[in-house]
Amino acid sequence: MTLIVRTEERGVVTLTLDSPANRNALSAELVEGVRDSLAACAADDTVRAVVLAHTGSTFCAGADLKAPPDPGAFVGLMREVVALPKPVVARVDGHVRAGGMGLLAACDIAVAGPASTFALTESRLGLAPAVISLTLLPRMDRTAAHRYFLTGERFDAAEAARTGLVTEAAEDVDKALVPVLDGVRRASPQGLAASKELVTATVLRSFDQYAEDLIARSAELFASDEAREGMTAFLERRDPVWVR
Repeated sequence: MTLIVRTEERGVVTLTLDSPANRNALSAELVEGVRDSLAACAADDTVRAVVLAHTGSTFCAGADLKAPPDPGAFVGLMREVVALPKPVVARVDGHVRAGGMGLLAACDIAVAGPASTFALTESRLGLAPAVISLTLLPRMDRTAAHRYFLTGERFDAAEAARTGLVTEAAEDVDKALVPVLDGVRRASPQGLAASKELVTATVLRSFDQYAEDLIARSAELFASDEAREGMTAFLERRDPVWVR
């Protein structure tokens, strides 16, 4: 089954996450599909930029708890988005949760529409936004990160833009993307690659320095009794035992 739909227009490839049955959750298959598609874009000299979009009402619901990817594979996907020598632009007009937030934050530019909502729900499941902190913390206002990492509250596109998570909140996402995509089409491939390298260098060093420790921390949390209770409660649509 194809979970990624690829289209192309004037050098801009759109990769659409197309797994609405599980709200585009990060399954092993979806992560592999996005990685393969990005590798093909990197190797294609005619591709100037990549747009990451979605079908349905959810951009990405986070990890697929029934068929989760290997943590190293998901970290590899985020790093590949950051390191791709071509701009990656997120087109979001739906819900973004947990690991989906890390994928979104890995993108260079993100425009969010009025149907967008965002939440870091890990703390409510007995987990923490460990590996996705690699992309989230360099983007988000530190005060906002403290609040939303800890509380799991939901927030809208305007707040996402205020905190730096997305570039722009727009009533019409496609209209807002017109000058962005026109700009990258006018830029030279070399100029784009060199400019992106400047703004992503610090993030890539953080991956190299901290990714393995964060993967281990994430695995430890997932294996804990609290996380098992949190995920079971989520799947059973009930409150976990610690809710007061």
